[in-house]
Amino acid sequence: MSKEIPAILLLNDGKIFYGTSFGSIGQSIGEVCFNTGITGYQEILTDPSYAKQIVTMTAPHIGNYGINTEDVESDKIQVSGLVIKEESIIASNWRSKMYLGEYLEGNGIVAIKNIDTRSLTRHIRDHGSMNGIISSEVGDKNKLLKLLSKQTPMEGMDLVKFVSRKDIYRWSNSGKYKVAVIDFGIKRNILRLLDNLDCDLTIYPANTKPDDILNKDPDGIFLSNGPGDPAAVNYGIKAIKKFLGKKPIFGICLGHQLLSIALGAKTFKLKFGHRGINHPVKNIETKKIEITSQNHGFAVSLDSLPNNVIVTHINLNDDTCAGIESSKYPAFSVQYHPEASPGPHDSRYLFDKFIGMMNA
Repeated sequence: MSKEIPAILLLNDGKIFYGTSFGSIGQSIGEVCFNTGITGYQEILTDPSYAKQIVTMTAPHIGNYGINTEDVESDKIQVSGLVIKEESIIASNWRSKMYLGEYLEGNGIVAIKNIDTRSLTRHIRDHGSMNGIISSEVGDKNKLLKLLSKQTPMEGMDLVKFVSRKDIYRWSNSGKYKVAVIDFGIKRNILRLLDNLDCDLTIYPANTKPDDILNKDPDGIFLSNGPGDPAAVNYGIKAIKKFLGKKPIFGICLGHQLLSIALGAKTFKLKFGHRGINHPVKNIETKKIEITSQNHGFAVSLDSLPNNVIVTHINLNDDTCAGIESSKYPAFSVQYHPEASPGPHDSRYLFDKFIGMMNA
């Protein structure tokens, strides 16, 4: 057995957690957050919405089904770092190709294990998400705090420019419905689901000029998930304002926030965000409760919504906005992830709603 290498996680407020390095040796900085999902670590690692974040998994045992070639949401690992309690050194799944630690090391991702993730999660809940640094090279607190002091906070950060594709590409070459997908950091399972619903998908970089998209005369426009502060994505907001009233619009996660801002609302940063696969959301129209997959650090302010925007869903954990629909334009969005991956499928009907709008 190879010798274990000490590592530390230092938070911006000076709190230190000592553990063991796994993955790549080095150091990494990002906003430290936590995800309460028991499964789905591979999808989480590759979700572009986690860019510039160090993700803490609250489940105590991670890696027990290994890594496969299918459960990926982008072409690379997107997180800045990973924090876990215990790494499984036995991967029990017929699809597994490698262990979690091997996957992280092969992709140059710095991670830490054998720390008290319950204590860390409670600290984030009490004090809020904050920047942190994982280091398996430098143990001097003052040097690491100096590095942390240079890190920009999440508020005001446009991270879309780091994850959006730079080129226009086709996901499918046929389909009844021509859908323009605006890539703010899209997950692949969204594209898979739209493809399965007979959509002909063209994916556009987030900074594509809106007229270039409208000139292609799509049947509908999809606004994807993505990372960072929505208020900083000015080019996306301006484009959506031009789309309104011209084509049906469906937005998810960051796409929901950007649509809301374009309609006149404001967003704010949550204390510690919503990240997990069992968040209850109430559909106000049907009164049904949906168990949802969520991953966001910002939310739409309910008090800021104009009169022509209807609240369709509410997060039951903290009564924040989880969905809206315009009464003026064919446009709606949700804060959570109906495509799941990972998570439940309670909200897949929203994709059918989008198809219905394009049929109208």
